[in-house]
Amino acid sequence: MANKSMPHENFNDLASFAVVAKERSFTKAAAKLGVSQSALSQSIRALEERLGLLLLTRTTRSVSPTEAGARLLDSIIPRFAEIESELAALSELRDKPAGNIRITAGEHVALSVLQPALARFLPEYPDIRVEVTVDNGLTDISAQAYDAGVRLGEQVAKDMIAVRISPDIRMAVVGSPGYFASHPLPLTPADLPAHNCIGMRLPTYGGVFPWEFSNEGHELNVRIEGQLIYNNISLRLSSALAGLGLAYLPEDQVTACVQSGQLIRVLEDWCPAFSGYHLYYPSRKHHSHAFSLFVEALRYSGANKLRP
Repeated sequence: MANKSMPHENFNDLASFAVVAKERSFTKAAAKLGVSQSALSQSIRALEERLGLLLLTRTTRSVSPTEAGARLLDSIIPRFAEIESELAALSELRDKPAGNIRITAGEHVALSVLQPALARFLPEYPDIRVEVTVDNGLTDISAQAYDAGVRLGEQVAKDMIAVRISPDIRMAVVGSPGYFASHPLPLTPADLPAHNCIGMRLPTYGGVFPWEFSNEGHELNVRIEGQLIYNNISLRLSSALAGLGLAYLPEDQVTACVQSGQLIRVLEDWCPAFSGYHLYYPSRKHHSHAFSLFVEALRYSGANKLRP
C-alpha cells in the first residue's frame, strides 16, 4: 500500500470508516449511509491505500477494526462529534432552534422523566431531533460522542455540569397476592433470603445487583437469590405480577398496581430515597441553543412528581 497524504475531500471516507467500524458490518453501514455495499467497500479500501494501513479485519461473518483502525476510530469520533456540535450551534442564527441531541440514560429515567418531558418539548421545536439510547451501564459520554447522559446525583463525576431533572427516587419491594398466598410477608430485609427474589444485573456491575435498604440510619445491602434475573424493569414487573417472586422496583412504576391490589408492597419503612436523576455533560463543550433549551425543559423545579 502506498502512503499518500490525505486531501480534505477524502474526509467522507473517514466518516464512512467510522460507521463501518461502529456497526461492524458493511451491510448495516451501507444501509445507514444510503450507499451500495460495493461503493462503501471501495471507499474503505481507497482510504487504507492512502494511509498504507489495514484498518478493518474482514471475515465472511463480521468486520472488526485492526489495532490501527481502533486507534483511528478513537481519534476521529470525538472530532466528528465536535464538528457536528459546532454545526448544530449555527442553528442559533436561524429563526427557529434546530439540531440533533444525543442522550444516554437508564430505562427508568427514560420512561418516567425523559419521555414525558419530550412530549411537551418536541412539539414546540419541530426542527430539534432528540436521540435517546437506553443503557443501564455507566456510559462514557465523551468517548461515545453523546451530548449528555443521565445518572443518579451520587453517580455524576465531579468534573461534569449536573442539572437535577427529577425528585428523589424511592424503591419498593412488591409481590403478588398469589405469591404471598404461599410465602410469609417479609418483616425485615433479613427475611429476604427465604424468598424467591427477581434479580437485576447491570452491565457495569457484573453480579446480581444487591437490594439497598435503610431504616433509622441503619443501612443494609441484601444479596438476594431467586430463579429469575433480568436487566430491565418491564420484565421484573410482569414477573412479579405473574407471582414468580418479589421484585425491587422504582416506586412510581408499581404504585398503580399496588393501589389496584395486583401487587402487595412490603418493607416500605426500609426503602430509602436516592438523590434523584441529573442530566450531566462536559463543561468544556460548546453547546447549541437547541441543547440549552432542552436542558431548561428538563430542569427540575420541585413542583412535579414522578407518576405511575
